[in-house]
Amino acid sequence: LGQMTDLIYAEKDLVQSLKEYIRAEENKLAQIKSWAEKMDLLTSKSTSDPEGYLAHPVNAYKLVKRLNTDWLELENLVLQDTTNGFIANLTIQRQFFPTEEDETGAAKALMRLQDTYKLDPETLSRGNLPGTKYRSTLTVGDCFGMGKTAYNDGDYYHTVLWMEQALKQHDEGEDTTVSKVEILDYLSYAVFQFGDLHRAMELTRRLLSLDSTHERAGSNLRYFEKLLEKEREEEEKEKSNKTVPTTEPVVQGGAYERPLDYLPERDIYEALCRGEGVKMTPRRQKRLFCRYHDGNRNPHLLIAPFKEEDEWDSPHIVRYYEVMSDEEIEKIKQLAKPRLARATVRDPKTGVLTVASYRVSKSSWLEEDDDPVVAKVNQRMQQITGLTVKTAELLQVANYGMGGQYEPHFDFSRKDEPDAFKRLGTGNRVATFLNYMSDVEAGGATVFPDFGAAIWPKKGTAVFWYNLFRSGEGDYRTRHAACPVLVGCKWVSNKWFHERGNEFLRPCGRTEVD
Repeated sequence: LGQMTDLIYAEKDLVQSLKEYIRAEENKLAQIKSWAEKMDLLTSKSTSDPEGYLAHPVNAYKLVKRLNTDWLELENLVLQDTTNGFIANLTIQRQFFPTEEDETGAAKALMRLQDTYKLDPETLSRGNLPGTKYRSTLTVGDCFGMGKTAYNDGDYYHTVLWMEQALKQHDEGEDTTVSKVEILDYLSYAVFQFGDLHRAMELTRRLLSLDSTHERAGSNLRYFEKLLEKEREEEEKEKSNKTVPTTEPVVQGGAYERPLDYLPERDIYEALCRGEGVKMTPRRQKRLFCRYHDGNRNPHLLIAPFKEEDEWDSPHIVRYYEVMSDEEIEKIKQLAKPRLARATVRDPKTGVLTVASYRVSKSSWLEEDDDPVVAKVNQRMQQITGLTVKTAELLQVANYGMGGQYEPHFDFSRKDEPDAFKRLGTGNRVATFLNYMSDVEAGGATVFPDFGAAIWPKKGTAVFWYNLFRSGEGDYRTRHAACPVLVGCKWVSNKWFHERGNEFLRPCGRTEVD
């Protein structure tokens, strides 16, 4: 009986454990129900206008983040139960979900927009962007995720910006599962990487006040104190030797200075994307005209010439209006969508196509046999330019989504890359014809950093310029870029005309720069 009494208490303990299990299950179901209700409201809004909803870059980022991270957390929660139906469905669907790489890319796209358009983290976090139809905000967890992405990439500049924003929203009382200790851990080290020892120590001490057992923070603080003592000793030596004092970390407007990168014209390029620094003077404006263009009396254009507008005088860039109808644009997009793949660039040394971080878009190539509309559009470009499409490249269709861009580049091959188009056997790219197949709510301009021009997308219009002088020498002024899309979705198609077949259609000039 004595032993049986022990079993009574054991059973009592089992009942208590059962009650705790029931409470845990009820809590789990409440979490799942809350998540389902939240997602139901969100998807009702997003599915009513998918393109409009995704036009806001924060919505696009959060969609990628939800599908890659948040749904996985829900999966782990549900897996604790025997709800096999949902798990089976989720497992099947998950093969189509964004990957870790996709989430990282989406975070970097937001940072790209932040830098190009000079948006502080607060603006992006609150979703205060121009031309947006749906406002969306970033949580503490979202900002922390942005900071972690930057940190893992060795980008301490953005780590600081986003960890500070996460900390700010945390301090304001936002409900989150991310702790201040986690945020301060990343932030203090990122600040240290900028050489700001005093602030790194201040943040580390704050971390230790919240968690005195944090081993790494304690170790870091001791290390920082040693470095600070060493700095003081060096300063004393400098004072006695009357040498130049050590430099402090560069801070502008309360933030660390953005590090320089590989692009020499970065500041000019990004300023033009914002509409700043455009060198359109009143004197130059007077040299620009509008006219009807019949393609040198091309029989097809005599009755219905195209409206032609000068965008720039030298090099001469023109815009044509009503080049593609809405129906043609939709058909081209419909043909291109199933074939869209990450856009590539040609390696200047090998001539092989490869992906690059400075070109972020998806593209596909359409042949005339794909649909009569492709042949029709190609023929129209030939009629407008007076150049032959027989030796031109296929029609390239490109889609620039969230933060999509193509940094400054040349369309033609330079002397140091003679084999770039060797396999085509049609010579260099003599001209570019660029069709705008969508309007863009904000961003997405085509800019020319060398001479300070910015051309903004207008649906149904096209711009045209020559990449080579008549002599065949490259016009280096035509280095251009597709600015990141801030709000909206940008669709373009382009045709690159080549030298072969155009020798008599555009004959050589008398000098190298004719």
